[in-house]
Amino acid sequence: MDDTIRHVLTEYKTWAVVGCSPDAFRDSNMIARLLIDKGYDVIPVNPTCDGEILDRRCYPSLDAIERPVEVVDIFRRADQAGVHVDEAIAIGAKAVWMQLGVIDHDAARRAEAAGLEVVMNRCPKIELPQV
Repeated sequence: MDDTIRHVLTEYKTWAVVGCSPDAFRDSNMIARLLIDKGYDVIPVNPTCDGEILDRRCYPSLDAIERPVEVVDIFRRADQAGVHVDEAIAIGAKAVWMQLGVIDHDAARRAEAAGLEVVMNRCPKIELPQV
């Protein structure tokens, strides 16, 4: 396992899940639920959700969250990931995690240049058992 993945999974407990779906059968919802079950503080982010996801307040954007976020977990298409990486930089997140299939090298470079740790094209469900 990569040292960055291990560090992000063991040191950071507050995760904003961008693109978190209210549908229990969607991957974003399942991963958010897994993180909650493993003791992480998960903040759902979905601009179309008005209310709660997984019994937690859902925010329309990262900048609407009123408390510090350590990891921004991105469940969006790769061509939209860069916007959320820039938002993660702007809110002072410590890391960005781009899910399987979400690859944006330019955004990853921007995040690293801003001092964020970057995990790309990985899934916490696969990585957590190895921690």
